[in-house]
Amino acid sequence: MELIEKYLATWNTTDPTARRALIDEVWTVDGSYTDPLAAVAGRDAIDALIAAVQQQFAGLEFRLAGPVDAHHDLARFTWHLGPDGAEPIVIGFDVAVIADGRIAKVHGFLDRVPA
Repeated sequence: MELIEKYLATWNTTDPTARRALIDEVWTVDGSYTDPLAAVAGRDAIDALIAAVQQQFAGLEFRLAGPVDAHHDLARFTWHLGPDGAEPIVIGFDVAVIADGRIAKVHGFLDRVPA
């Protein structure tokens, strides 16, 4: 699903201007992101969260781990975070709520995190 691929691209785009353009394209104005470590709402907060994650995990990339399962206004997918072509360091599972072709909410779960 192209929208989810673009969503993951926002997490991998390190240029602040390009990342913000993707966020504006992918997310609704009042979009929200929640996982066990963060809960933010609005594009500015989502952008700041992504920038912080990129600092913490510099040089690592997010990638889909399998197909996106979607129906109605929902999409669920597993992702990996790790070095390109290597074993992932973090594995997660997200459920995205879609409104008018954009992501309105993401509910994230962390399946594997570093010790």
